[in-house]
Amino acid sequence: MKKTTVAVIGGGPGGYVAGLKLERHGIDVVVFEKERLGGVCLNWGCIPTKALVKPAELLSEMKNAEEYGLRTDNPSVDYSSVADRKQKVVEQLVGGIEFIYKKKNISVINHAVTSIRKTDDGYTITADQDYLAEYVILATGSEPVELPFMKFDGEIVCSSNHILSMTELPKRMIVVGGGVIGCEFASVMHQFGIEVEIVEFLPRLVNTEDEEVSKRLAMAFKKDGIKVHLKKAVEACRIEDGKAILTLSDGKELSADKVLVSVGRKPHLGIEFIDCQPETVKGSVVIDENMRTNQPKLYAIGDVTGKMQLAHVASKQGLRAVQDIRNRIENKEVSHTEIQYTDIPRCTFTHPEIGSAGLTEEQAKEQYGEILVGKFPFSANGKALSIGQSFGFVKTIADARSHKIVGMHIIGANATELIAEGGILIQAGIAIEQASEIVYAHPTLSEAVAEAVEDLEGMALHKI
Repeated sequence: MKKTTVAVIGGGPGGYVAGLKLERHGIDVVVFEKERLGGVCLNWGCIPTKALVKPAELLSEMKNAEEYGLRTDNPSVDYSSVADRKQKVVEQLVGGIEFIYKKKNISVINHAVTSIRKTDDGYTITADQDYLAEYVILATGSEPVELPFMKFDGEIVCSSNHILSMTELPKRMIVVGGGVIGCEFASVMHQFGIEVEIVEFLPRLVNTEDEEVSKRLAMAFKKDGIKVHLKKAVEACRIEDGKAILTLSDGKELSADKVLVSVGRKPHLGIEFIDCQPETVKGSVVIDENMRTNQPKLYAIGDVTGKMQLAHVASKQGLRAVQDIRNRIENKEVSHTEIQYTDIPRCTFTHPEIGSAGLTEEQAKEQYGEILVGKFPFSANGKALSIGQSFGFVKTIADARSHKIVGMHIIGANATELIAEGGILIQAGIAIEQASEIVYAHPTLSEAVAEAVEDLEGMALHKI
């Protein structure tokens, strides 16, 4: 039986980062990953999706080039080439991580873990053979949720993985679910020229975002020609002549060549636990501030914990788990502040983009009672006007008593990059007075962040 100090089950952005950090600390580690390192994020999620965002944006800009005094002749998309480029990007990143692992001699077991048994010596992990580990980090991720009457067939009824495997574009697509993933795919596919409709059961798109941002995204989609059906459920689906016919709760029928079912992701374990079953709530593994489960020396990180289904959250959790394991090995008692998940930046790569960090206006009112709200439109920002991207705004929220900035929400050009500033201000506990002293470069989109901060006290100079 092979022995190791730490076994990491899953090689996604939480697991592979944990493996690298353990090696840096000189702690023996084995990573179990049945497919390739990088997990959903690098192989079937964040990275391949973003590799589609850029060509979609370019095509849209080329079609509107005359606004800038440029002329183009009927720009079109060769989607097979787009798909090839996407795969090259994925291969470069995944191959790079695998190369680092090889250079550092970190063991990767390309077999699924079927069971974990608690013994007197630690944990016996069964994959291609048995392994013994003192500590175990569960990083098994999540998987798409299926609707009982719309099982994935990979051809017509698809998950996001299936959509990313396409080499040809359909003419019409229905997206069931108006959350982050659904809206991102709807936006990208529409820019490629596909007729897209979104069906969302809730009253608004990206329901976890600030309500004002959600409404503005719906406005942008409507303007661009994406049809949105809010407060509607899909009640039935049938396949006729190679097309999906969906029946909505209002009796309306929609037809499309492909249906993307994007109604959420659920934690995935798929492991038999013998004498060491971790506590779960609604399928999510329960953890404390150090990523410990209720089982001794058994940790969990990433999507399987049900905290936030974001790659950078999984990585942060992985680093926290590694630090705790190191402290225990070295017999150190070190207390950590709990990760404030709400303050971590969240990005939605739609057109326009959305970036958010901290509390929404509604959440801030519930938590603090009296709040301050500042807002600045990109239509009053010189850089935004110069590049023809004046849609959207930056919104800031602060506690009226302490003046601490507790929320920032951006919709518009480069929102997913700009929100890093909001993340820093919020996570560092910066107050309005301190934030107002920061000097921003001109002309940049980031000046809208500065003015939105100043507007918290009604001091934005370029806003009426």
